[in-house]
Amino acid sequence: MAAAERGAGFKSIPGGQLVDFRPEDLRGSLRRGMESNLIVFVVDASGSMAARDRLSAVSGAVVSMLQDAYRRRDKVAVVSVRGAQPEVLLPPTGSVEVAVKRMEGAPTGGRTPLAEGLVMAQDLIERQARKEPSRRAIMVVLSDGRATGAAGIKGVRLAAEAIARRGLSANVVIDCERGRVQLGLAKELAQGLGAAWVRLDELNADTVASVIGI
Repeated sequence: MAAAERGAGFKSIPGGQLVDFRPEDLRGSLRRGMESNLIVFVVDASGSMAARDRLSAVSGAVVSMLQDAYRRRDKVAVVSVRGAQPEVLLPPTGSVEVAVKRMEGAPTGGRTPLAEGLVMAQDLIERQARKEPSRRAIMVVLSDGRATGAAGIKGVRLAAEAIARRGLSANVVIDCERGRVQLGLAKELAQGLGAAWVRLDELNADTVASVIGI
């Protein structure tokens, strides 16, 4: 990634092409109107130190967003992707206290059932839509795009395509890939979802909340 591209990303357009995109563009698009939102984080919690960093960043962002979003009565949910199966770590809530309690000391490590996590998040969104059809859903995926669950990379592609066909109003992929050898799987996931793709030089609560910025 060239230095000029750091902190930037791309947005998918018809045909799968990626165009230049920056976090402030996303913030502007998500702020239109005063509709309430359901923000569903899908977090890769596999691995060890990096997974703890991702969960810590999301936990802090969730609290910040709930504190700042009371006027629209936003809700936040978190799907943790780790082990044999993903889990809904935080069911949809607008309560800071509930969010802190559910996410505190959340386990990390194990495999990465990413496809299964995407499907779980979509199912959660659809259930909530039946209860609250006026609430806009936003899926935010924090991952490097690698998948070591039973469904593998092929399953991730199929899940992304299925989600894109269902037409979520906004999706974001925050690329957590690090190291010299990079596979670009998170960018591929963003293309499949029709999502904004963002790389963050520093992953913490402030940067995650800033990307969503609602």
